[in-house]
Amino acid sequence: MKEQASFTAMEHGTAEDYSIIGKHHTEFSSNLYKRVLDHLELLKGDTGGFAVDRYTHSLQSATRAYRDGRDEEYVVCALLHDIGDTIGSANHADVAASVLEPFISEENHWIIKHHGIFQGYYFFEHLGLDKNLRDKYSDCPYFDACAEFCAKYDQNSFDPDYECMDLESFIPMVKRLFARPKRSIYNRD
Repeated sequence: MKEQASFTAMEHGTAEDYSIIGKHHTEFSSNLYKRVLDHLELLKGDTGGFAVDRYTHSLQSATRAYRDGRDEEYVVCALLHDIGDTIGSANHADVAASVLEPFISEENHWIIKHHGIFQGYYFFEHLGLDKNLRDKYSDCPYFDACAEFCAKYDQNSFDPDYECMDLESFIPMVKRLFARPKRSIYNRD
């Protein structure tokens, strides 16, 4: 059995206890990328009525971003932008944005968090919704970047004939992204 802290209430913990917890946390965190990729794999087989499953859609989005010369962080965001679909069907973009937030730039976080509303530009009118709902963010400095993400990498990635890269091509990128948070309450400056 691994070494464990001795307290039963956090207020009674010692520096030694939190050192033990810190070691566990470091080990656990080093495998975050694997857990995220496992979650991505849950999208296999679920088409949601689209021509490809959500997993293939994710690979297509990332492949398009990669082939377009986007940086590694952006490519990983494209790969993982819909991972919230499995447990956040009413707010999938928020779920994905929360998972990615500590590891990505403010701009990429904003894009992922708002892509669901921006994606609506392509179909909301068919559901009786305002396709221009995204316009409420027109003053945001990331508006154009989010609109571009949806236009170039999201709305057009449902093509069963598109030759996309396999997941193994993206694993090193995902591993590097999740290796260390950029923004976290646990970072020491």
